[in-house]
Amino acid sequence: MSETKHSYTFEDLIECAKGHLFGPGNAQLPLPPMLMLDRIVKISDTGGNFGKGEIVAEFDIKPDLWFFDCHFKGDPVMPGCLPLDALWQALGFFLGWMKAPGRGRALGVGEVKFSGMILPTVKKLTYHVHLKRVILRKLVLGIADGFVHADGKQVFEASGLKVGLFQDAAPAAATG
Repeated sequence: MSETKHSYTFEDLIECAKGHLFGPGNAQLPLPPMLMLDRIVKISDTGGNFGKGEIVAEFDIKPDLWFFDCHFKGDPVMPGCLPLDALWQALGFFLGWMKAPGRGRALGVGEVKFSGMILPTVKKLTYHVHLKRVILRKLVLGIADGFVHADGKQVFEASGLKVGLFQDAAPAAATG
């Protein structure tokens, strides 16, 4: 692995979302408000729980985030699908970072467990993704387990996260 950068700022992640970081037709993150990462504080092709790589990312929680107003009125809580998407986002970023070609697509998850809530009073989420398997051949696939911590306390875990990169995943035509 010749890549030497092991952390990324919010501005770097926006460049990835615009398709500039890994090049045209390769892994991209979504733009805000669907971007669930503010920074990547660690990315490595070694280490993690399985010795196959890891990524640690963070997301700052602010009480005025878009989902708190609608989920639920008078009882705000971050929807459980968003931390799951954040873990998929981090896993797809990892594959792009590995210089694998293709556009990222979430392919599945084995099991999801909630052990807490993400309320507007939380200050920071930390996502930990531990690679279990990385296939970098004609098939590009990452399989990982992920954990979400809210202000240091684990609130979410997902096993068997799967993201693939596909070279035939043409972008939708832009409208407007």
